[in-house]
Amino acid sequence: MPQPKYRKIAVIGYRSVGKSSLTIQFVEGQFVDSYDPTIENTFNKMVSVNGQDFNLQLVDTAGQDEYSIFPQSHSMDIHGYVLVYAVTSMKSFEVVQVLHDKLLDMVGKIQVPTVLVGNKKDLHMERVIKPEEGKKLAHSWGAAFMESSAKENETAVEVFKRIILEMEKADGNVPSEDKKCAVM
Repeated sequence: MPQPKYRKIAVIGYRSVGKSSLTIQFVEGQFVDSYDPTIENTFNKMVSVNGQDFNLQLVDTAGQDEYSIFPQSHSMDIHGYVLVYAVTSMKSFEVVQVLHDKLLDMVGKIQVPTVLVGNKKDLHMERVIKPEEGKKLAHSWGAAFMESSAKENETAVEVFKRIILEMEKADGNVPSEDKKCAVM
């Protein structure tokens, strides 16, 4: 049995886009509706992707805006980033672009394993950002893109599985598409 791989992931974005809700949905399988601004929380979760166990440490960061000083701690020992905006908020979409730039400056790389997440996709009436816009932005970053709803466990789980795949890809461990099902 291969050793679990330790991976630290930071969840970053504007205020009240659902960073904590997504993280808690993934870790605990429940939707937390109340909004308590996060200072910073860390969660641990063991997850298996393609037969490899990952011991994840998730850093649920405080909401940031375009003027926030990007905390140094968010660039040290972090293996991957989940950048979240709300599809109902143009402001959060603009801020996530600024945060991505700050992140790259801080890390000093042109690319880091990233998943861009358009959260709150269940709020159809309030949507202002089309999926194509998110896709286009992620593509320009070389990042993965997904839309999610923190109310649905499966999309939250998908987000974190996706960032694991992005980190693995960056490490050169690319599972081939047909390797997912093992025939005994």
